[in-house]
Amino acid sequence: MRRMALKSTIFKADLQIADMDRNYYQEHALTLARHPSETDERMMVRLFAFALFAHERLEFGRGLSAEDEPALWQKDLTGAIELWIEVGLPDERVLRRACGRAQRVAVLCYGGRAADLWWNQNRDRLEKLGNLSVLNLPADATQALASLARRSMSLQCTIQDGQAWLTDGVSTVLVVPARLIFQDQP
Repeated sequence: MRRMALKSTIFKADLQIADMDRNYYQEHALTLARHPSETDERMMVRLFAFALFAHERLEFGRGLSAEDEPALWQKDLTGAIELWIEVGLPDERVLRRACGRAQRVAVLCYGGRAADLWWNQNRDRLEKLGNLSVLNLPADATQALASLARRSMSLQCTIQDGQAWLTDGVSTVLVVPARLIFQDQP
């Protein structure tokens, strides 16, 4: 008996961003492909990462489908990687390799106690990587982000003083990332 591969589920998001910390105000029409093994929580953390690091050339990578691509990345006009973004609890070797390939690397880790354990196990090695930022997202916030997931979404994200509010017009989620390692943008 042949088994058919499960296909990604497509989500559409109209995302309005008002990032007062970076003076970035834009609207983005995004398409997210959720891998069959990906949860709503992880997909919405990817969407949140887009809002946090938004740029006209920031795009979603193949992520779970390709080991050599991040969750999101931004390339310059020559194809050089300016920013590599991972979500979750990536292997330290993956981050070391990414730091060698990209000008800047960011990790948005989440998962409550699991994220704390990951950080404690990897902290010493990760702190040595000069172009790496690690932000830890509170478990209650990422679970609340998951509740905003819809196949078609219209979201607004306001960022100010290191805090972010994501709303669909009915529910609002406050996300205050803990900066474990944070490199200023060039």
